[in-house]
Amino acid sequence: MIYLISYLVVINCITFCLFWMDKQKSKKQAWRIPEKTLLGFSAIGGSLGGICGMQIFHHKTKHPIFFIGLPFILILQGGISLFIYWKIF
Repeated sequence: MIYLISYLVVINCITFCLFWMDKQKSKKQAWRIPEKTLLGFSAIGGSLGGICGMQIFHHKTKHPIFFIGLPFILILQGGISLFIYWKIF
C-alpha cells in the first residue's frame, strides 16, 4: 500500500509541474508540452495534480478536454479504486 501511495504522490507532483512548465512556455511562446502528454500523465494517476495545476496556474481552463476530462478521469480513477478495494477487502 505504501508503494501505491508513494506512486500517486510522485505522479501527481510530476503532472502538477508539467502544467506549470507548459504555462511558463506558453507565456514565452516557446516549445510546448503536448496535450497528449498532459492528459497521459493525468490518466496514469496524476489527475488531481493536473486539476490543481490547471486551477492554480489558470492553464487549459477553457479547453473542454481538460475542464471536463480531468474531473472525469479523477472520478473514474476513484470509482475503480473503490471497486478494487471493495473486492479485495
